[in-house]
Amino acid sequence: MSIITPTDWSSHFADRTDRMRGSAIRELLKLLDTPEVISFAGGIPANEALPAHEVAEACNRILETNAVTALQYGPTEGYNPLREQIVEMYRARGVPATIDNVLIITGSQQGLDLVGKTLINEDDTVLIESPTYTGALLAWLPYAPNFLAVPMDDGGIVLEDANLTGRAKLLYLLPNFQNPTGISLTAERRPKAIEFAQQHQLLIVEDDPYRELRYSGEALPALVEVEAAMLGSQWDSAGRVIHLGTFSKTLAPGLRVGWMLASSTAIKMFTRAKQAADLHTSTLSMMIADDLMRHKTLDKNIPALRDLYRERRDAILEALAVSVGSRGTWTRPDGGLFVWMTLPGETDTPGLLAEGLKKNVAFVPGDAFYFDGRGTDALRLNFSANPPNVIHEGIARLGSLIAERQDSVKVKQA
Repeated sequence: MSIITPTDWSSHFADRTDRMRGSAIRELLKLLDTPEVISFAGGIPANEALPAHEVAEACNRILETNAVTALQYGPTEGYNPLREQIVEMYRARGVPATIDNVLIITGSQQGLDLVGKTLINEDDTVLIESPTYTGALLAWLPYAPNFLAVPMDDGGIVLEDANLTGRAKLLYLLPNFQNPTGISLTAERRPKAIEFAQQHQLLIVEDDPYRELRYSGEALPALVEVEAAMLGSQWDSAGRVIHLGTFSKTLAPGLRVGWMLASSTAIKMFTRAKQAADLHTSTLSMMIADDLMRHKTLDKNIPALRDLYRERRDAILEALAVSVGSRGTWTRPDGGLFVWMTLPGETDTPGLLAEGLKKNVAFVPGDAFYFDGRGTDALRLNFSANPPNVIHEGIARLGSLIAERQDSVKVKQA
């Protein structure tokens, strides 16, 4: 036998893997197993809000009455009763959808992956909010698009400032309580976004996981609903919005159940791409989500979540005012899971994180939400995962660290 040498895996990986990034957020989630670390990093629901008892009851009902369906292969499009419930939800909001407009996916993150596989060619222009959700960047970077960052203000993306010189393929938006900033697109800008897409012949990917988590202010229609109101019966043929929804924030992320709502023509192609990815989303998980909707668990869960997270949002805003004060600025979201903080004079929030971990406090550095290295003066803070007393303690640790760094810089400059 010839001499065995170690396999050089790097020589076998496809060229596109050079553009694959690891997720800083997923790495930081490992800290959840370290009890002394107060983590503001993951965008996760509160553990105590997970409907464990209701899920157990749903599993019992399903396995007692329909175990074969739950444990067998199913259609790629998804469990039809769940698709029908989602259709009715959007029809009640004015979208003339049918079951052919809905694809059940393995969390809305899979929707981003399917969009990349089916729509993005190398060098296509993709417009994104600046900053934007890191999961979209990770999903689409391997396809080598040209990302065009569009600035945001307190009212969301400012499309008038988009420096679009040629044709674009996609506009990616999180209109409700954006990840990472918590900012929402104003009511006035929503129809303008639809008009922008029509004018420039591009598609909108609307990522909407936080819509139901509103704690203050008036509820706003999703972009797909605004578009449906504008197009009426022509929505299926003339619509340009690909809407992504999920049960991860309102029921349980471990179910890994989300959905795509779009033109039936687009859904057919997304279905073909999903067949190659995972055949279908877990039938048992889809049936659990369907059962919980029918037994009104979702209806009962959302008001409780709003009350819980409103208290925690208020706690982090109060803690920042006390422990950070004039040393930083931050958003004041009406909902969602995140606050975005900017630190004047800071140039290395990844380094700040390294120091923070020594003080047992974690967050996500801002550069994770840019494709070009910006954001090193900013950071994202999650407030849903910790109770108010822990939030105050964690922000006190972070505030102390920020003060030490800023005072150190002043000494060096003196």
